[in-house]
Amino acid sequence: MTTRVTPGATEADEEAAEGRVYNVAGQDWDQVVTAGDTDRSENEQIVVNMGPQHPSTHGVLRLILTLEGETVAEARASIGYLHTGIEKNMEYRTWTQGTTFITRADYLMPLHNETAYCLAVERLLGIEDKVPERAQIIRVLMLELNRISSHLGGVGPFGMELGATTIFLQGTRLRENVLDLFELITGLRMNHAFIRPGGVAQDMPPGGLEAIRDFLRKAPPMVHDFRALVDANPVFRARTQGIAYLDLQGCMALGVTGPMLRATGLPWDLRKSQPYLGYETYDFDVQTTGTCDTYGRYLIRINEIEESLKIVAQCVERLADRDVPNDPVMIQDAKIGWPARLSLGPDGMGPSPEHIAHIMGQSMEALIHHFKLVTEGFRVPAGQAYVPVESPKGELGCHVVSDGGTRPYRAHLRDPSFHHMQAVSVLCEGGNLADVIPAIASIDPVMGGVDR
Repeated sequence: MTTRVTPGATEADEEAAEGRVYNVAGQDWDQVVTAGDTDRSENEQIVVNMGPQHPSTHGVLRLILTLEGETVAEARASIGYLHTGIEKNMEYRTWTQGTTFITRADYLMPLHNETAYCLAVERLLGIEDKVPERAQIIRVLMLELNRISSHLGGVGPFGMELGATTIFLQGTRLRENVLDLFELITGLRMNHAFIRPGGVAQDMPPGGLEAIRDFLRKAPPMVHDFRALVDANPVFRARTQGIAYLDLQGCMALGVTGPMLRATGLPWDLRKSQPYLGYETYDFDVQTTGTCDTYGRYLIRINEIEESLKIVAQCVERLADRDVPNDPVMIQDAKIGWPARLSLGPDGMGPSPEHIAHIMGQSMEALIHHFKLVTEGFRVPAGQAYVPVESPKGELGCHVVSDGGTRPYRAHLRDPSFHHMQAVSVLCEGGNLADVIPAIASIDPVMGGVDR
């Protein structure tokens, strides 16, 4: 039965309305008692808006919940509050400038956005086998560091959403160490535009490998402390085990990938099943559980943090072994590769005098070409390509279309957060209102990637 509340219902309003009408001004309790309506119907429902400002919705997500008491009868997700037009804006920038936009889609995994896009561009250019080996290693290193920071950006706030502030603080403590490495290597904590078509923006800075080794010494004990706090916590387990159940059949029907899929027991990881960037040469295990619930998805993410630490250690050793002078990190084709050995001047904002002297000291033709490459960009042969990567949240694919010009004709992301929003109703309906929060947290959506 529909319950309607009006500021002052008249008799005519009551006749025209559908269902029972209550006077929001009160003073009608005697009439309700007289009518014998104190016992509400069991099928009476109420519609509640959760968001779009709710802190537990991982961004500006609006959930429209139909409740029967404390039970969620229907759950619908309303999106579009963070639409920034990233994909459309890329049509008006050069192929290299596109990395500045695409990195901002899912802002918790910017390097994965950049990688999917750049691999697709390189496939159109036909230079996949010409990207320097050192650049590929640095890409893997940065991706796995980003996987760690993204997972911590999910499981840390997850604890706070359940009322455990300490879990959030412990997750943030470790994540800050990763962001410090990002700032050292790329100059920014997020939205890096570091991975570019043909390679990476610049080589590892002086002291970069030593800083990563120091992180690898500090991180395992911090992960151990986090797990000691959470894994066997009876309150955490009570709020997550058996909550938001989604089995393999449901994942396949809804296009769910990543930790949510692997929590059903299927070891589907693109780094193993469809290797890219030489992932087949690294030693790591695909993490799975068979619980199909929120707790299993947490375990997948925390286990993957430990696996990523193993991959990062292997990358550091490979970079140390390749420590040779002028080892390139950008394709050597001058018609494609942007300058990759930039250095800042004393003001920290512009290029150094040495770098300017290097550019100006070349021939006039080289100087003109450099100017045209930066301002106009390079041309990409007409065609289209789709390349997926295994992001922290699942399959992240980039589809690019070229008409033979210096700008993308179309660029589109297959963002896992967007596809996983389809599962909101399946995860929430039939459960309690309080379980909506861990259900959404187990998806780990980022609304920048949903709306783009």
